[in-house]
Amino acid sequence: MAELRAPARTVNPSHRRRTRALAVAGSVLAALLIWVVAVPVAGVDLQATGGPGSTELVAVPVGAVLAMSLLAPLAGWALLALLERFTSKAKTAWTVVAIVVLVISYGGPLLGAGIPGSSRLTLALMHTAVGLIVITAFSRSSRNR
Repeated sequence: MAELRAPARTVNPSHRRRTRALAVAGSVLAALLIWVVAVPVAGVDLQATGGPGSTELVAVPVGAVLAMSLLAPLAGWALLALLERFTSKAKTAWTVVAIVVLVISYGGPLLGAGIPGSSRLTLALMHTAVGLIVITAFSRSSRNR
């Protein structure tokens, strides 16, 4: 008996770029919205540790939020583009890597010593929003060959 399969979905390159660019913009806007609601509106003193192994707390300004919510998706886009050129399982490989990176990214806000609970929550929400937007949009804009 013949197996019924859905036809392969083709993604127009300009549609792919537009989808990914919108995802990058959306991730920046989502992180910015969370920062605005948390910091100026709710009065959260947003802090994080100064880096791996550091116990010194530093303020997280809006510029850092904008830069990281832009740079992380752009790095993800670059990795996906490379995988699409060199492997037939680009979508699968990229999605696994992206999920692992998202989970690892929670280490800073959730495991950082001395970070106030309100900062932990705000940072975790930012990581989640950026990760979900990028992973969903980039995965949908890609395909395995």
